[in-house]
Amino acid sequence: MNLARRKFLKSAAASAALPGLGLLEERKPDVPFPSGARERIAVASYPFREVVLGRRDSSAGPSKMPLKEFAAHVRAKFEVRRIEPWSAHFLSQEPAYLEEIANGLARAGCSIANIAADGENSFYARDPAVRGRAVSFGKSWIDTAARLKSPGVRINLPGGRDGKPDQALVAEGLKQVAEYAATKNVVVHLENDNPTSEDPFFLVAVLDQVQSPWLRALPDFGNSLAALPAERAYAGLDQMFARAYGISHAKDSATTAGGAVVSVDMPRVFALAKKHHYRGFFSMEWDSEGDPYAGTARLIKTTLENLS
Repeated sequence: MNLARRKFLKSAAASAALPGLGLLEERKPDVPFPSGARERIAVASYPFREVVLGRRDSSAGPSKMPLKEFAAHVRAKFEVRRIEPWSAHFLSQEPAYLEEIANGLARAGCSIANIAADGENSFYARDPAVRGRAVSFGKSWIDTAARLKSPGVRINLPGGRDGKPDQALVAEGLKQVAEYAATKNVVVHLENDNPTSEDPFFLVAVLDQVQSPWLRALPDFGNSLAALPAERAYAGLDQMFARAYGISHAKDSATTAGGAVVSVDMPRVFALAKKHHYRGFFSMEWDSEGDPYAGTARLIKTTLENLS
């Protein structure tokens, strides 16, 4: 190989590693997921809303735990070393505050599996300024994830007040978010949650339109069962797991809008994960009436049984 060609190949390889240049879109996430069953478990902070201090709390109060202590609390209570913090439990996204969170994780010997970020602006609002704020929100939490060494962020899709879910508009905004996420080595996840804007089949259509390895599905075991007939809900989960990467939400029940409690066929859902060779984390997100500690412990037990 002559000297000129060697220089060309070296320059091309260097350009591919730089954000915004040439071959960046060809990069793919490569998270070293653990293989041990317990190491694949995380605990979400969302079920512990009455325990963990949040932005909307009027005052800290002696009974509220700061987020920086949550990882150590989870490890002591459940022998789990990964957490999934909710954006409402972050009092700030400023570097000094995030450093406190990072130090708390380090002291506990824990890490973040994913951040669940809830925004208010719709990706399919008719007003482009609203859509722009949705994109900016997503990018801000990608920055936060990168600082805290979280491999992923779940971005929600709030319902729009001025129209029905629009696949093209959602895909347009999320493509920008995914492109930014690639520069930070963070994966963006979409969860089947809001039955209007986050129907599993709608999310699948969006994911297939964007076609980015940095935009993936987050299958929630129970949410779709609260809004869809059982077989359609499981079909949606099947398609979600086919597009999943790093995070899923384990629940053993869901409550419909009418107040009925629907049980999740846990072996069936874990079989879907296995079918699609899912290697990511299972985050325990207890979301039913009762004690979140007892409920989370039960979810962990069930998850370990199904992963063994």
